[in-house]
Amino acid sequence: MKKQYVVFGLGNFGRSVALTLEQLGCDVVAVDSSLEKVQEIADLVSYAIRADVSDPDSLKMLGTRNLDGAVVALSDNLEASIMATIVSKEMGIPYILAKAKNELHETVLTKVGADIVVYPERDMGARVAKNLMSSAFTDWIELSTDYSLMEKQIPESWVGKSIVDLKIRERYHVNVVGLLENGEMDVDFDPRMPLSEKMVVALVGANKQLEKFR
Repeated sequence: MKKQYVVFGLGNFGRSVALTLEQLGCDVVAVDSSLEKVQEIADLVSYAIRADVSDPDSLKMLGTRNLDGAVVALSDNLEASIMATIVSKEMGIPYILAKAKNELHETVLTKVGADIVVYPERDMGARVAKNLMSSAFTDWIELSTDYSLMEKQIPESWVGKSIVDLKIRERYHVNVVGLLENGEMDVDFDPRMPLSEKMVVALVGANKQLEKFR
């Protein structure tokens, strides 16, 4: 069954998240108060809805649609982002990611129910620094203070072996969440499939464990 996400706010960040999730095979409900932004994305996602994201009644009318997660991409409208986070929590959406404008906003979003808060200006700086430190990293995304997602080129010693053979979780205490090859990310991969040298592996784990791959 396809995973389903709602994205509140269709600025550059929200639009990018919505389109990427759709491209990865998810059903996306894209919501914004701007009719123009909704119309621009309507043919590119599963559902595009115009709604006042600062009005809790408007948000609740959307229904949960058996959603797996919510992305609150409304950092320029503090009231709306906080309200969307609160309503998402009240609706029982199991995973909420919210975008913050600053550290105070980040603190508030966490307190009202966001599971993960991204702060793009800060996070981008961290990603650039980590990418500079090792050519083996293709990307590093901070998920929280202690945990991150890292994309890494398959090491030569892993080529021809499978995730099961390598016992990555047992040996390294990180989880493999996807395999990237020829520009396509596969999150439903066969763990017994031999890895090729052209693959990039997506790992999630504690920063102290991921640092060992440098």
